[in-house]
Amino acid sequence: MYDIEKYYNAKTVSEAVLLLKEHPDARIISGGSDVLIKIREGRMAGTSLVSIRDVEEIKGIARNEDGDILIGAGTVFSHITADPIIQKYIPVLGEAVDQVGGPQIRNIGTIGGNICNGAVSADSVPTVFSYNSLLHIANEDGGRIAPVREFYLGPGRVDLHPGEVLTHVIIPKKEYAGYHGHYIKYSMRNAMDIATLSCSVVSKIDTKTNILEDVRITFGVAAPVPYRCVETEEKLKGRILDESLYQELEESIRGEIHPRDSWRASRDFRLQIGGEIAKRALLRTAELARIDNGMGGEEA
Repeated sequence: MYDIEKYYNAKTVSEAVLLLKEHPDARIISGGSDVLIKIREGRMAGTSLVSIRDVEEIKGIARNEDGDILIGAGTVFSHITADPIIQKYIPVLGEAVDQVGGPQIRNIGTIGGNICNGAVSADSVPTVFSYNSLLHIANEDGGRIAPVREFYLGPGRVDLHPGEVLTHVIIPKKEYAGYHGHYIKYSMRNAMDIATLSCSVVSKIDTKTNILEDVRITFGVAAPVPYRCVETEEKLKGRILDESLYQELEESIRGEIHPRDSWRASRDFRLQIGGEIAKRALLRTAELARIDNGMGGEEA
């Protein structure tokens, strides 16, 4: 049984904002793959819900005249994976969300829900972090833009105020043009499992000199919130990709992330695999850069 107090179905973003202001204790629901489970388990019993499932203006993916990519918060995972804009410019995001749950979940779960749930194991979030994404959040004053790196306040807590709705994830062109990314999820099963540890690496590599011009490394389940390894990134930028760099990457990651013990895995185990999956992800981005360069690919 689902103990739901009241259910409101918004048709527009402005209507959703109004309903949330009128009912401040209500929770937003779209696909329901997270919220309904919490209600069924009794963690959100008696909650009122504001559905944004029928809000068409927050669905779909577009690229504006500046080249920025706009992903509607109501876009389901399966649509993200198949979208031609995603496949052409940021395929790593499609690959990441294709590892969420199973086909049924990917057909109803949305990227907005994945972000706003606040779970450090969310598959979309490390890649969204690594692209320095911005979040457009609607409210009664019109809206605001928040960097995703400032959105996570603590375990399960995000910077979404009463009466606010996440409408779009924005990836500026300068954050993806010329970059290649790879996402690795370590879990006990290949499907229908949440991450024991995950890592998304986005890099810009000069394939002529083999110099790592820029790199962004983000982990899930390595700290109380999604974690960008800024210290490690700074150590690697501007250096030639060689064995010594990859060795230093592994060692630096293990000294920077802050995983915990849980029934899924120990802290020590997460530290051990953290360096390894970061190395593998960076190696793959280097391969992708060389492949693109060999095909005469453009920077976007």
